[in-house]
Amino acid sequence: MLMPNWMDPEYLLHWLGDWALWGTLLVVFIECGLLFPILPGDSLLFAVGLFIAQGTIDVPLWLACVLLTVAAFLGNVSGYYIGRALGTTLFRNPDARFLKPKYLEQTHEFFERYGPRALVLARFVPIVRTFITVVAGAGKMEARKFFLWTGIGAVIWAPSITLLGHALGNVKFIHNHLESALILLVLVSLIPMAVEYFLAKRRNRNNPGGDGPKHAAPKHAATNHTTD
Repeated sequence: MLMPNWMDPEYLLHWLGDWALWGTLLVVFIECGLLFPILPGDSLLFAVGLFIAQGTIDVPLWLACVLLTVAAFLGNVSGYYIGRALGTTLFRNPDARFLKPKYLEQTHEFFERYGPRALVLARFVPIVRTFITVVAGAGKMEARKFFLWTGIGAVIWAPSITLLGHALGNVKFIHNHLESALILLVLVSLIPMAVEYFLAKRRNRNNPGGDGPKHAAPKHAATNHTTD
């Protein structure tokens, strides 16, 4: 066992029993916006798709995808308004277990580099996925723009990973090595970020006089592209 029970999607879904999908919706909602990043978001979505394929979760796949998308969207919206209400005041204790200032700094730099599309890319990056909505809210990003980009991210993220789990749900090798497959999934989920990183480096190399990442804004202040 490489993961503790509360981080093991297979254990969680079996423990939840008939409430597996509803428990997953709650986990996705919390991880996407309520400042608790250490939850198995990606792997839990994959496991839900796998369990639906096997009949362990008796819910239509399309309905599960819709509900998970809604949970991911609403979680981000809650994080956005937490950020608007409280700003960065929750991230002042360097010894905090979850709300570490370094997490907010890393997320702010992520937003600086990628702008609004960071709300889509961040869906596939643990920890950043949770805190980027708080940064958007603290930076007073226009609500309409936030809803658009975070909605796109939710539609791409939740169904795609759930559908992947469903597609591989009856592959015996995946079922017998589920924990290893889930760890691999987390690594694979970082590929979009890696691709974007190398494309950005290439653009900067080809256009050295162009606009690079802005550094004028303080680490915990709003960025130019997040303001109204």
